[in-house]
Amino acid sequence: MTQSLIDTFGRVHTDLRISVTDRCNFRCAYCMPEEGMEWLKREGILSYEEIERIARILVNDAGVKTIRLTGGEPTVRARLTILVERLAKLGVELSMTTNGATLALIANDLRAAGLTRLNISIDTLHEDRFYQLTKRNELPRVLEGIDAAVAAGFDPVKLNVVPMRGINHDEILDFLHFGREKGVIVRFIEFMPLDAQSEWSNERVITAKEILTTAATEFNFSPITRGSSPAERFAYADGSGEFGVIASVTEPFCEACDRIRLTADGQLRNCLFALGHTDLRGLLRSGASDAEIVAAVAGEVRQKWAGHSINQVHFIRPSKSMSQLGG
Repeated sequence: MTQSLIDTFGRVHTDLRISVTDRCNFRCAYCMPEEGMEWLKREGILSYEEIERIARILVNDAGVKTIRLTGGEPTVRARLTILVERLAKLGVELSMTTNGATLALIANDLRAAGLTRLNISIDTLHEDRFYQLTKRNELPRVLEGIDAAVAAGFDPVKLNVVPMRGINHDEILDFLHFGREKGVIVRFIEFMPLDAQSEWSNERVITAKEILTTAATEFNFSPITRGSSPAERFAYADGSGEFGVIASVTEPFCEACDRIRLTADGQLRNCLFALGHTDLRGLLRSGASDAEIVAAVAGEVRQKWAGHSINQVHFIRPSKSMSQLGG
């Protein structure tokens, strides 16, 4: 019998984020320290069979309705379409977050395998800044990947943009024009304290209010009913689509959050900023039953906090960066 994953505040969790790898083909400071990272050994990462089993259990027995594949960079995992095919058979809404660098090569295969939606992370449209942020000259390939995603029929295609003061804060209007031209949804995400260099500060955060004020200098738009989505969405008055803003820092949406996260090494986390986790990999490899897996997940969800507490005196920064947690 299906049960719901409910935390102590009565919030139901139906969105599973699965990090399929901790590796990436970029070296973004937001995700990865300059000196590099100590990658997980192959045996430490969940196999596709293990990922499928956890996903199947949570879909069939715990009410999970949506799954997103993340990383690191998920496309560096070999034969990713095999996992996509297996998860697509569960009948959930299946999406993926990627940096888009190799997307032009595999977009059609991913779509054919059953992936329906794509989020592409891109923080600048300038080649020099792109290299500064990623240590790679891959912007042309990412732009090709965006075009390939649209051509392959992914709907919607969303661009995740993190504006940072002193780095790319002047590109908000550029991205809005780009999104309208390409027929994709731009989502601006407030800079969160998950950068690998631990250089985050409030001063570097471009707030939702600033983003909307800037957007209003050139565009007319109105809000769309939000629901449980982390993004506050806005429709252009001329009917040419929409854009979104995720105010994770200044206007947290914790009370509506329905997500749980599975890291590449099989640790279940009830929040992006959680300090603890439940070891599902250990349970799987010790022969745990489906019921025991569900009970462990439910126990972790019940420990979820009221909110992440950023900017409060008792906030403790997670020890892992974004590439280790999954977006």
